[in-house]
Amino acid sequence: MNVIDKAHELARAIKDSSEVADITSAMKVIEADQESKRMLDNFRQNQIELQQRMMSGEMPPQEEMEKMEKLFEVLNLNLGIRRLFDAERRLSVVIEDVNKIITDSLTQMYGGAQ
Repeated sequence: MNVIDKAHELARAIKDSSEVADITSAMKVIEADQESKRMLDNFRQNQIELQQRMMSGEMPPQEEMEKMEKLFEVLNLNLGIRRLFDAERRLSVVIEDVNKIITDSLTQMYGGAQ
């Protein structure tokens, strides 16, 4: 069994999953609506900047965190964006589950239970 081949097979399975299809479909709806696209792009840019600052050790002020949470809530009122966020969350769960399966399979190397 070639592990790299299996990894490519897994990548294809994820790419062909209903979660990825839902993300693609939701993105098409958002891209057809300029206002939705602008709001999502603005949110993503703010999110990236916030994450980069946090990774560099800077803790943003509580007001800024609350502002992002409120913006997220407002975006969730948009049905297309909410659909995208839900699909992204479901894909994230799949990836977390795959990661856990792989990690759990290796625990015996470190003396853990199988």
